[in-house]
Amino acid sequence: MSGNLQFERKGQGVGGMLKRAVTGEGVPLMTVRGQGEAWFAHEAHNCFLVDLEPGDVLTINGRNVLCFDASLSYEIKTVKGSGISGGGLFNTVFSGHGRIGLMCEGEPLVIPVSPKEPVYVDTDAVVGWTASLETSLHRSQSIGSMLRGGSGESVQLMLQGDGFVIVRPSEATPAKPQQH
Repeated sequence: MSGNLQFERKGQGVGGMLKRAVTGEGVPLMTVRGQGEAWFAHEAHNCFLVDLEPGDVLTINGRNVLCFDASLSYEIKTVKGSGISGGGLFNTVFSGHGRIGLMCEGEPLVIPVSPKEPVYVDTDAVVGWTASLETSLHRSQSIGSMLRGGSGESVQLMLQGDGFVIVRPSEATPAKPQQH
């Protein structure tokens, strides 16, 4: 950081704590106030910014949220049509005007989704998507194929409509730096 900044833990109140405990979504929050600049990082993850304009709404997996402008509103919501998956049954939905700092393993892929053709993504790799997209689970393999050693990607999240989806390019976790 540089400048005159103050950091304080942000309480979410009893309702916020209960909702987070039940859903498993969300992360502990901290508020940064003052004049200056702060840089954020997490382990070896790639960090990137997403700009939200008025009227934009994004649903993001809580594990991928690094920071966000106080001007943005957020709430934990059920992912419609998803059932229980590796990406979670609940996501954090952001709206308003401002920036969200996101993180993921590897350089994120932003895949456009058009009304002409749905996009299918691995539930473990999805970071977030335009909240107006329709979501549902799609089985890509038969049970017999999985038993014979299929790819292991038996269920994907199908997204339909007009928008985009952000996906991490790898399921591997970056190696921790060696201590010398």
